[in-house]
Amino acid sequence: MKDFQLGEFEEIVILTVGILNQSAYSVGIKDEIELRLSRTVSMGALHTALNRLEEKGYLKSHSGESTEERAGRPRRYFEITALGKKAMQHAKDTRDELWSAIPKTLWQANLAGI
Repeated sequence: MKDFQLGEFEEIVILTVGILNQSAYSVGIKDEIELRLSRTVSMGALHTALNRLEEKGYLKSHSGESTEERAGRPRRYFEITALGKKAMQHAKDTRDELWSAIPKTLWQANLAGI
């Protein structure tokens, strides 16, 4: 399943594309990540991740309508492919397996003093 591995930021980006569903474009993705994670995202890093995810076949993009506010340039919208959904499921399953393997006593012992 190494083929389906996502980096941390790639996982955040593809999850956010899923959250935004039909309205996932770069500025919207950036704003959603910053809002949900209280984390600053540079457009350069975001575009790099989006392009990488598209090259891997996890996302596909299409151009939207041209608008005056964007000086006639269309927005580029992203959607998750079937392969991308497999990668997301692999990431979730892997994390769930790791989380479930942590002994419950670890949480009881370490959180009591906080």
